[in-house]
Amino acid sequence: MRNIFIVLTFFIAITGVSQELNCKVIVNAELTGNENFSIFKTLEKQLNEFVNNTKWTDKTFLPQERIDCSMVITINNYSSESFQATLQVQSSRPVYGSSYNTPVYNFNDKDFNFTYLEYQNLVFNPTQFQSNLVSVIAFHVYMILALDADSFAENGGDPYFKQAQTIANYSQQGNFKGWKLEDGLQSRFTLIDNVMSATFKEYRQVMNNYHRQGLDIMSENAKEGKEKIAAAIKLFQTMNSRRPNSFLQRTFFDAKADEIAQIFSGGPNVNIASLKEVLQKVAPMHSSKWQTIKY
Repeated sequence: MRNIFIVLTFFIAITGVSQELNCKVIVNAELTGNENFSIFKTLEKQLNEFVNNTKWTDKTFLPQERIDCSMVITINNYSSESFQATLQVQSSRPVYGSSYNTPVYNFNDKDFNFTYLEYQNLVFNPTQFQSNLVSVIAFHVYMILALDADSFAENGGDPYFKQAQTIANYSQQGNFKGWKLEDGLQSRFTLIDNVMSATFKEYRQVMNNYHRQGLDIMSENAKEGKEKIAAAIKLFQTMNSRRPNSFLQRTFFDAKADEIAQIFSGGPNVNIASLKEVLQKVAPMHSSKWQTIKY
């Protein structure tokens, strides 16, 4: 009995402190020609610990509830403690009643320059700039959390989007690219500014309707699920008429284009003539994929 109690206590302790993410961080330094330097291995190890062991929210996640995601950092240049890099971030979430994980967030951050000393402490402060390395990683963590929450509940990502915006605001003082309006139309600034703007309000509606009302019911009613997904995608028409081919819209289809083509190329037949028209209009960069939809 005592042994059972110890096991149960240990299990409760583990689940009670489980963090939010199940994230694989990879540091690829091949382009530097010095990929075997210890600093790159140390950075990778520290970032994995930082992302997966930091408590990012006030919620308790069971181990099976942790969000699957990845961050691939490609080091383009390295000199002393200065790094020039890019960052590819991806996340997914399970679909109800299936073993399938659907992609949710797919972002290529091209302006990821930072300073790092081997073994330096990586500590996140929600209200204060620590380093560009910490800020960029934390920003994307909160984008992952926010979009995942939005996919399960309407406006569920509000607190996490607000934290991402706070990070973007205070990180401007570091004078690194990606945090300001003048840093271009595909920056972190543009991403969170668009998400928080009423101009792009349909984006978050699509995230919820596509996943919760569409994908999550497909195991029980595949035809209705497909119809709900089509209806969700069509919401982009209004946003697109207001701001054609927006960056935010492109991030959605970068994550979802392959999945959409697959969903509507098999299973119960639904009328998708109007959907294909919408897809060609709001996501023309994926037109070759829309042409594969044959119904």
